[in-house]
Amino acid sequence: MKFVRVVGMMLIAMFMAAPVAHAQEHFKRDLEQVSFIPKGQWITGVSVGYSQSNQNNYQFFVFEKLSGDTYSFKVTPMAMYTFKDNMAAGLKFGYERSKTNLGDGEFILDSNTTFGADNLYSIRSNFYATAAFRNYISLGNSSRFGLYNEVQLELGGGQAKFSNYTGDGDNRHLEGTYERNFTMNVGLTPGFVMFLNNYSAIEVSIGVLGFGYTHTRSVTNQVQVAHRNSKHANFKINLFSVQFGMAFYL
Repeated sequence: MKFVRVVGMMLIAMFMAAPVAHAQEHFKRDLEQVSFIPKGQWITGVSVGYSQSNQNNYQFFVFEKLSGDTYSFKVTPMAMYTFKDNMAAGLKFGYERSKTNLGDGEFILDSNTTFGADNLYSIRSNFYATAAFRNYISLGNSSRFGLYNEVQLELGGGQAKFSNYTGDGDNRHLEGTYERNFTMNVGLTPGFVMFLNNYSAIEVSIGVLGFGYTHTRSVTNQVQVAHRNSKHANFKINLFSVQFGMAFYL
């Protein structure tokens, strides 16, 4: 009788444990990882941006009588290595140049508050170096379309020159300012990649999350020296940071 009692208790324990084991097996997940970018591939490419505008007696909200022209140009080559399936790391280098030549313009808040600019000229150039890490995700089982998330640490610096006329009549004179700056940015940039063939692809990226710091030293008329520190944080989609580029996967 004692043996029968022991066997019965074992059967009851097995019966009670069976649903638990079945529940654990039911919730077990087996996620399939598609090798979108295989280990060992080199990724090279370049992103280029250019914009230009001309105004003649242009009016926009509180800005009136704007006359002048401006342009900006930025080129960013990159080189990355896929050290693990769908994971890559590497460097980017950037050069940015912009120029503004404003012949005339007024900033009008109301009838008693007006600011004017006359013959304002500025030119700016900056260099950047960026350490980047990417994680790729394929869209389903597709090997042509995919998404990636890129973490960036950017360091850079450059210089800028500003000049404009101030004063009236005989007191009218030209003032000039020379600036040097240092910039650090940390950002999170998702993107979309579309392969045209096995080796080339088009990439589109947009800034979502970022933090930046800039230190600027300026000298006006080679006499007055000033320092300026600025910080910014971005926690939303920045449509002004959309970049298009061409990449080659070798």
